[in-house]
Amino acid sequence: MAFGLSTYPVVYRAKYGKAGWKGGFIEKEHKRPEEEAALKAKERDALVEGRNCYADLPLVNYTTQYGFSVFEGLKALPQKGGGLAIFRPDQNAARFKRSMEGLFMPPFPEDQFVKVVADTVRKNAKLGFQPRYQAAWEKDNYMTADSVYIRPFTYAEGGIGVNISYAPWVMVICTPVSAYFSGGTSDAVVTERVRATPKGTGCFKSAANYTIAALAKHEALEKGFMECVFLDSETHKYIEEGSSCNIFFHLKSGELVSPALGDTILPGITRASIIELARGLKLKVSERKISVEEALIETNECFVTGTAAGATPIASLTYKGKKAKFPGFKKGDLTNALQTTLKGIQHGALPDTKGWMYQVTAK
Repeated sequence: MAFGLSTYPVVYRAKYGKAGWKGGFIEKEHKRPEEEAALKAKERDALVEGRNCYADLPLVNYTTQYGFSVFEGLKALPQKGGGLAIFRPDQNAARFKRSMEGLFMPPFPEDQFVKVVADTVRKNAKLGFQPRYQAAWEKDNYMTADSVYIRPFTYAEGGIGVNISYAPWVMVICTPVSAYFSGGTSDAVVTERVRATPKGTGCFKSAANYTIAALAKHEALEKGFMECVFLDSETHKYIEEGSSCNIFFHLKSGELVSPALGDTILPGITRASIIELARGLKLKVSERKISVEEALIETNECFVTGTAAGATPIASLTYKGKKAKFPGFKKGDLTNALQTTLKGIQHGALPDTKGWMYQVTAK
């Protein structure tokens, strides 16, 4: 299924004005999930499409015209002991606030973010819109597990001239999601495109950042690769991140390296979690510059991380026609260990000793 625009019926919407943020929940047209599944395709598509339409929002605004928007992505995951829990929503709340401030928008309060995200999931679950834990997911390390994808985002007020948004909406929607990367190839290629430049918006989760990422990812897929990798804009020498994920290299020396954060790299929440887990394994973890040449020669295992990706292994990296296969890909000792621990915590199969999971529906 991966991502699918089968938006759940309950959404949250708030508007910023003179009195601050004011909002509430909207329940769009729906049937019971099993009734919707039984509909003819045309009827089901019409129902889902209607849930994605809002006649009272301005068509021409700073978001639709200039990509002036920020968003977040987080998951509510079925728990082995029952119910749904969200992975580290406080961290998404903090990043959402930083991104809004970075684009000079009035920030959405962090505590309110966590509450409305949880309430949106909870209200949809009460209507039956939630996945159930399946023991079969454990067999492939939860790579094909279903979850609720939560997308908070901003939508600007009406406007046609190039400008910032002073009175945006914040919306929270939910949709089902499973494996992000499709089966088959696990190869990556270095793109010649540039994702972000210094003093730009690369460190914010800005909608506009993803245009270049979408183009580069499309080109990679057309060439038979699973993912693309971006280099820095100044020297075109150092690796930064993937199309929508951070990247790690487990070197033959035993060092685990992820490119150092700066104003051109998004500070991933899964990335930070993996670093914490790796350090718990007493590994040498470095956040530093890593050149593409070093990565091609010295890497044993490579993987990418993100809300959707989890910790997904990369089999090879191609740069200017030169393909380096990573010898540890088939065994994947470290990648598998980190993925097993991360997914185990996220799905309640392992104890949450770090307090990362936020329970939203009853066990």
